Amino acid sequence: MPYYIYKITPGPTDLTKSLEKLEQHDSFKEAKLRARGMRAAMGDSDAFIIKVMFADNELDAEEKLMEKREQPILREWEK
Repeated sequence: MPYYIYKITPGPTDLTKSLEKLEQHDSFKEAKLRARGMRAAMGDSDAFIIKVMFADNELDAEEKLMEKREQPILREWEK
């Protein structure tokens, strides 16, 4: 399964965001290094996120990126 690099731009609400596939890599190491380089090149005024997603295909990757995830519960000792 390939690794996809996406540019995620927030929308007006949490449920709407714009996804743009930038690249596709066969190994995690390549994808990780490329995504780090992209993040380092971002400016302070850039309002998007670069993410790496492991999925069967582009549709699966986009579905995983669009799903609403619960915030983790902080334990007393983690505060």
